Amino acid sequence: MSNSPSIGNPRIASTLLLVFMAGAAVGMLGMRYGLHDRIHRVAAAAAAPRDTNREAVLQNFKTKLDLSAEQTDQIAVVLQDYSHYYESLQDQLDDLRSTGLSRIVQILQPGQREKFEKMRAELAPQLSGEPKK
Repeated sequence: MSNSPSIGNPRIASTLLLVFMAGAAVGMLGMRYGLHDRIHRVAAAAAAPRDTNREAVLQNFKTKLDLSAEQTDQIAVVLQDYSHYYESLQDQLDDLRSTGLSRIVQILQPGQREKFEKMRAELAPQLSGEPKK
């Protein structure tokens, strides 16, 4: 018989579970507080010109693919639908992040909540690429 640890060992299983849960929590916080925008190259101020971008994409399709007026109209509808669907998904993700954050805060004791809020405040500038002070 071998004395090597196995995954059936409760201590190993609980350590792995704890590591994965901590990773999920850090990932969620990172995405919530700035990393998501960096990954997708979307600044909060740049969210407004989506209609301009959609129009530019449509114009590019029309020119390079030599689309008819009917095709252009159909593709415009598809792009509009995609934009609404994407915004809906973004709203759902925001709700999911808020729910996860609320659940974490509910688990913590008052002193832990203060530390957690401090951690969040310190994490946000690092994820947005701002230099440390």
